[in-house]
Order: sequence, then C-alpha cells, then structure tokens
Amino acid sequence: MAARDNIHSRVVFWLKIVLPLLALVILSTLFLFSRRIDTDAALPYAEVDVEDLARNQRLTAPEYSGVTTDGAAIMIRAGVARPGAGGDAATAEAVSATIETPAGLRITLDAGQGALDDAAGRLILAGGVEIVTSSGYRVTAPRLDGALDRTELHSGGAVRAEAPFGAIDAGGLQIRHEDAGIPAYLMVFSDGVKLIYQPPRKDP
Repeated sequence: MAARDNIHSRVVFWLKIVLPLLALVILSTLFLFSRRIDTDAALPYAEVDVEDLARNQRLTAPEYSGVTTDGAAIMIRAGVARPGAGGDAATAEAVSATIETPAGLRITLDAGQGALDDAAGRLILAGGVEIVTSSGYRVTAPRLDGALDRTELHSGGAVRAEAPFGAIDAGGLQIRHEDAGIPAYLMVFSDGVKLIYQPPRKDP
C-alpha cells in the first residue's frame, strides 16, 4: 500500500513539472508561426469627393405624382434628378412618366432627359421621347412639352407614329382633354400629315 502511494506521489510530482513546460512550448509555437500583421498596409476607404457631392446635388430614383384638373393621375420617375439653381427647373435623366385618365386611357412616356418646373406646372422631355398609348399608338418625337395640372402634351418637332391602322408622319402632335364635361381625349397630328394605311390582316 505504501509503495502504491509512493508511485502516485511521484507521478503527481512529475506532472506538476511537465504540464507547465508543455504549455509554454505550445504558446511559444503559436507565437512563432502566427501570421505577421502588416502595419504599413493602408486601410481600405471609399474614394468620395465631398466637394463634388456638395456642388452637384442629386437625387437617386426620385418620384413625382399628382392629379390633373380633368382627373388624370400622373406619375413621373427618373434615374437621377438634380435641383435647379436660382429658381430654374429641376433636371433629370432616364425619365419615365405615366398618365392614366378617368376614361381608361393609359399614356406612357420615356425620354433620356427631362426638366420639371413645378412652379410653372410644366414637364419638358428631350433626348428621344417615346410615347405609347393603351389605344395602340407608339410615337417617337425629339421633344415633348407637357402640363402638370391638366392632360396636355405638345411635341417639339416632327413625329412618327405606328397606329393600329398604319404609320403616320407629321410635323407636330398634340394630346389633350377636349371637354371638361366629357371624359374624352384627343390625339391630333398636324403640320403636313402623311398617312400610310395598312388594312388589318384577315385570317385565311
């Protein structure tokens, strides 16, 4: 019994010496093989020109909505918009607009550039304007001038249209609400209208 206690005491004695030494060896190995930190490396940062942001203020994906006096709903969206300086109209890029009339007519407008003058109640589109109506018309124009308080659109130059009955070339186009008491909307081509009539195809 005494011999067993003696062996146990010796084992405990050597473990008290070996285990701390083994721990020191492990810690030394971790420090030796750990990855060295490069303190000279620059921290990543975003290259932002604060002065440019302050000078060229802009809004991303803005929206404008309203209702005209004839009851049509207008929604205007843009990719980027910049406020006007000194009372000038706000400018925008990648402009799209939708007009939905109480009579069920839907007009969509797409343009590369635009200007919205809320004080004057005007919307001007340029940079290649495309007009599509739910009645089957697709019109292209270099420029379009529209009102925000009523349904009234004027082309600023010659237009070409694809209609359900053919193709139309004209010097100008106007879309307007004709009578306050009647929910009817007119599309008027003017200034040298040329119509190429294409009769509807009949199934054999």
